[in-house]
Amino acid sequence: MPNPLQWQCHGFTDFTPQGLYQVLQLRDQVFVVEQQSIYGDIDGIDLDCWHLSARDASGRLVAYARLVAPGVKYPDATAIGRVVIPPYARGSGLAKPLMQQAVQQCEQLFPGCAIMLSAQQDKLGFYEQFGFRSVSQPYDDGGILHVDMRRG
Repeated sequence: MPNPLQWQCHGFTDFTPQGLYQVLQLRDQVFVVEQQSIYGDIDGIDLDCWHLSARDASGRLVAYARLVAPGVKYPDATAIGRVVIPPYARGSGLAKPLMQQAVQQCEQLFPGCAIMLSAQQDKLGFYEQFGFRSVSQPYDDGGILHVDMRRG
């Protein structure tokens, strides 16, 4: 992206109503509508997560991921989930900085803790670039094959 990005990582209670709406709208647009995956995105986990986002110079949301504390989803690991780039920002090279920021934030928030994620099977190679390795067989999640991956 030619313009500088503003990265922010905060807890659920620090969302503005508009910011929360934009994140939920993006997740719904991509994961439910675009990918035609019927699942409960509003799963109660957001309340106990850190939320990482990037906005461009005009304030538009261009990247998002949620960071799940250890013990919430996995007993011995933190997790990165809901990794998403909106359609209008794809092809701009944001996926790698988003994952770099997500890993870095997890390491700062939860030092010494392994990091897990549930990767769509066609994205395994992308996550392997960041040190993640497959730790499960493929499984169906909302009609899309996923694989659990672990780093550390």
